[in-house]
Amino acid sequence: MTDDAAKAWFAAHVSRETLERLQIYAEELMKWQKAINLVSASTLPDLWTRHFLDSAQIFALADGKTGHWVDIGSGAGFPGLVCAAMAGPEMHFTFIESDLRKGSFLNSTATKMGVKIRVLSQRIEDAAPQNADILSARALTSLSGLCAFAERHLAPDGVALFLKGATHAKEIEEALEAWTMKMDSLPSRTADGAVILKIGEISRA
Repeated sequence: MTDDAAKAWFAAHVSRETLERLQIYAEELMKWQKAINLVSASTLPDLWTRHFLDSAQIFALADGKTGHWVDIGSGAGFPGLVCAAMAGPEMHFTFIESDLRKGSFLNSTATKMGVKIRVLSQRIEDAAPQNADILSARALTSLSGLCAFAERHLAPDGVALFLKGATHAKEIEEALEAWTMKMDSLPSRTADGAVILKIGEISRA
């Protein structure tokens, strides 16, 4: 999908207010990218496809849950800030990002977007347990590592949404040696071989 096609998808599937928020997000990311490395420079021409649409596809998988959405290792805000732009006021968003500069970007950009978020500038393993209804992560660490973070931060009946690339099968195999979980694997709409893992009931094997 081209970037123009991705923009057209958003125009057809989200409200005008949400699209405006995302346009502000894109503008701010391009400005801040000049000072700090938020995303790979090679992906900027495909920003709406590689980052925005890739992030947006997990929003529907939240199944209308309300409460507390926690995005870990947030970086430039994918997927969490895109989902925050799409969500209603019944969902509260927390971002855990230890890099202070990226945390400043998230706070500043969310304010300009008119989206209320909380940013914790801490390591994920040091942050107080968040009891998240939804826990999301993208390009952060192995599935085994994500399960450890989920054990700490996910509510007992919560759902984890993890975007994974072409090596997901090996990661799943390794994770199941140490963890038990209820898991659905759904194909990504934006990258061949990639998946979204929807996981709940995570516990140590």
